[in-house]
Amino acid sequence: MSEDDRVVLDCGKTIEELSEYLDAGRAPYDPDIETCPECLNALDALARVGALSRDLVADDASRLPPPPDSWFDALFATIQAELKAGRSFPIHHPDPRVKITVSEGAVRTLLRATGDALDGVVVGRTQILGKAEIPGAPVEINISASVAYGEPFAAVAGTLRSLVYDALTRHTELNVAAVNVTVEDVHGGRSSKEKR
Repeated sequence: MSEDDRVVLDCGKTIEELSEYLDAGRAPYDPDIETCPECLNALDALARVGALSRDLVADDASRLPPPPDSWFDALFATIQAELKAGRSFPIHHPDPRVKITVSEGAVRTLLRATGDALDGVVVGRTQILGKAEIPGAPVEINISASVAYGEPFAAVAGTLRSLVYDALTRHTELNVAAVNVTVEDVHGGRSSKEKR
């Protein structure tokens, strides 16, 4: 990857720097990274993708070939695009002098973490459609996912839809009109979380 192709976060760190920091066990401690919400979101996403890679490699199921490198490249590209702060969504506070917002990037991180916590699911793309920066405006959530081989798509999509709706209701004030889940891919096995 050339220097021109590198993804630079708003804080100035690159995905490559964060990946190297994660590979080094987050040592020596870097306060610029460890106190930056954008960097912490990126580290979390990189750790989840790394765990998925290890799970797929370790998976003993010969029923499916391993995913092509392009699958991981596309997932990394999606995560990188979602790390930007984006729009600001308001959160009500009883004192009119206080303004509280949550960034679109933080909400996307919540969506990804909610989906990735579900066994056998890896979230691909997330979208927040609508005028979420206007209090009470209806929004739709679009999520694409890869599901483990052998899992019932409809059941997984229904569970993911419910978990995402609950997480958004609990942590934001978005008026969620719909959560749309699209299964776009199948991967070779359930995550190691189930094998423990």
